[in-house]
Amino acid sequence: MLVATDLDGTLLRSDGTVSDATRRVLAAVDAAGVPVVFVTARPLRWMDDLWSMVGAHGVAIVSNGAIVYDVAAREVRRLRGLEPAAGLAVVDAVRAAVPLAQLAIETVGGIRRDPSYDDRQDDVPAPAGSPVGPLAELWDVPAVKLLVRHAGTDHDAFRAAVEAAVGDAAIATWTVPGLVEISAPGVTKAAALAEVCADLGVAPADVVAFGDMPNDVAMLSWAGTSYAVAGAHPSVLAAADHVAPANDDDGVARVLARLVPAAAHLL
Repeated sequence: MLVATDLDGTLLRSDGTVSDATRRVLAAVDAAGVPVVFVTARPLRWMDDLWSMVGAHGVAIVSNGAIVYDVAAREVRRLRGLEPAAGLAVVDAVRAAVPLAQLAIETVGGIRRDPSYDDRQDDVPAPAGSPVGPLAELWDVPAVKLLVRHAGTDHDAFRAAVEAAVGDAAIATWTVPGLVEISAPGVTKAAALAEVCADLGVAPADVVAFGDMPNDVAMLSWAGTSYAVAGAHPSVLAAADHVAPANDDDGVARVLARLVPAAAHLL
């Protein structure tokens, strides 16, 4: 058995924290020999406070599957990045479709922003000194994702315009209104999880996955058993086999306490 869980809106509470009860359950599950793999849209720079919960297997999937990260060694194990030439072509297409789009790229080393990009809306603003300038000048390494933000109120129209502009050139996903994240072709949480499971010798049928947003659907569909947390996006509720309690009610931990006997007494 292997557990794969999204973080924001799923394992984490709405304030971004993890309860003591959930921490105890995760530790007990890991001690019982069941790997728990974090599978998140978060970039590496948003993960420092969460690494202590990664178990002995030492692996996490970040940036929507673009990076498989070795937590113990603090190094990237696999990178599926969007190359500069291909990425800048996507930028041109997005700008033509959404002239007021705000653009930035996440790289392994951090965020690089076009002057238009307002990072004050991000959960973790860009560190002081992060590069700012035309993406044509800043984009010289593979990007783990291209960020496209829009200040308008019609998120569905914005998302549809970006997806149409991107076409088959990349993968567009979203987790919060007003922001679309664009990854290299073939990059999904499901694809990265399949690679990790192959490395660990775990069959899809033995994977239990948790999620709450559309970028989790492929992963939930791939896993042998899947849970949407209560309050998840309708597409996730439709794709999942089961519904877990909400993230603010320790939903992931409550399910794991039922599935793993060693954790049953902790909630």
